Amino acid sequence: MTAARPALSRRFRMMGAAISIGAASMLSSVPAFARGPEGIADIAEKVIDAVVNISTSQTVEAKDRTMPQLPPGSPFEEFFDDFFKNRRGPPGKGGDKSGEFQPRKTNSLGSGFIVDTAGIVVTNNHVIADADEINVILNDGTKIKAELVGVDKKTDLAVLKFKPPKPLTAVKFGDSDKIRLGDWVVAIGNPFSLGGTVTAGIVSAKNRDISQGPYDSYIQTDAAINRGNSGGPLFNLDGEVIGVNTLIISPTGGSIGLGFAVPSKTVAGVVDQLQKFGELRRGWLGVRIQQVTDEIADSLNIKPARGALVAGVDDKGPAKPAGIEPGDVVVKFDGKDVKDPKDLSRIVADTAVGKEVDVVVIRKGNEETRKVTLGRLEDNEKVQQVNAKSKDDSAEKPVTQKALGLDLAALSKDLRTKYKIKDSVKGVVVTGVDGNSDAAEKRLSAGDVIVEVAQEAVSSAADIKKRVDQLKKDGKKSVLLLVSNGDGELRFVALGVQ
Repeated sequence: MTAARPALSRRFRMMGAAISIGAASMLSSVPAFARGPEGIADIAEKVIDAVVNISTSQTVEAKDRTMPQLPPGSPFEEFFDDFFKNRRGPPGKGGDKSGEFQPRKTNSLGSGFIVDTAGIVVTNNHVIADADEINVILNDGTKIKAELVGVDKKTDLAVLKFKPPKPLTAVKFGDSDKIRLGDWVVAIGNPFSLGGTVTAGIVSAKNRDISQGPYDSYIQTDAAINRGNSGGPLFNLDGEVIGVNTLIISPTGGSIGLGFAVPSKTVAGVVDQLQKFGELRRGWLGVRIQQVTDEIADSLNIKPARGALVAGVDDKGPAKPAGIEPGDVVVKFDGKDVKDPKDLSRIVADTAVGKEVDVVVIRKGNEETRKVTLGRLEDNEKVQQVNAKSKDDSAEKPVTQKALGLDLAALSKDLRTKYKIKDSVKGVVVTGVDGNSDAAEKRLSAGDVIVEVAQEAVSSAADIKKRVDQLKKDGKKSVLLLVSNGDGELRFVALGVQ
């Protein structure tokens, strides 16, 4: 994965390509529409003055490189000694009196665009991150010092402000939801520090999740985007910004037709909040959610598999007083369909703090609507993870019973101590897992506690066996378990019962 940052070197090597006359003749006969729409030049002329270069500088602490430890008399000893002395440099030439490395200034270039003639510029956070000084360079070469208004690291966006030395050209946001696969788009930016460069391509995909952040929903395009294009605009054919070019996938560092832009729908909301508050104020529902797999959907009688399964509810969150419970599947939020957990995360985050919304959930096969007043997501909240528990093999071996490839036992004081299970956690503890079972594949492990089977609480291994046997008689292919770790963090796991 490569962010579209500026290249460190300005030296280029020209690469020639031989084209046969026959091939050239064939190309000349291609219809005009195959080369793209005719209006790209008009679009570029209209918006080029609103696209800017972003120049930053920062002081980097130079670290001394410790010479590797070599055996006395090693043939490499003299070589490394000379190498590290030369890297430090003699006193007065890059080093201090002791010859140590000194802090140095580094410069980088990226792209941005003006959204307000008062001097408001949008770019990527990674373009200006850790910068000591930020300058905006207009299309005519005018360089102006800029100040940072605010950043949002989760969407990699930043807003800058500078004092206009003359009247400016600004661009408007378009509706990224209206773009279609195959629509033509135009990217303008500062690749490899070359200055305003125009490229064109099509929308290759929408709502692309490439695991870069919690709110991934990128526009994918084959328009050429390279290092230095970061923060630059992606335009539709009306000259409206429908995305901010942010990163590329490339094994070489150059464009191979896999570029990604943050959609304008996300950008516009972030920019508005950064201008108003200098920070992001995202909505918070207060639930832990997970994917509704086909097995889980079958267990809950949900067809087709969709929505976000609530695995846990924060005691201090907005969902708790609204009556949302573990096992509920959220299928609609504030009138918007929820296809998967990522959908819910994005929709909730984009919803105003304090707004009362309708949340439609499926509970035991029936749809219910709950009214929730959203709280505010704090950036310093910990990400909850399920960790493997340490084991004390010296503890007395408990009486166990087998079911679903699991060794199960009633919770006792010794087992709580052995697996570090809090007193508040109730259920049946797993003491062993068959390595060839579905349970092992679903990553159940000793120390996990089964709280519910098929949405009914269990307190003994016999309860679990009884419920599983009944599900088998009913012809069910899988059983839904509510599983807790020692800290009380819940998740749902569907296991085959046949």
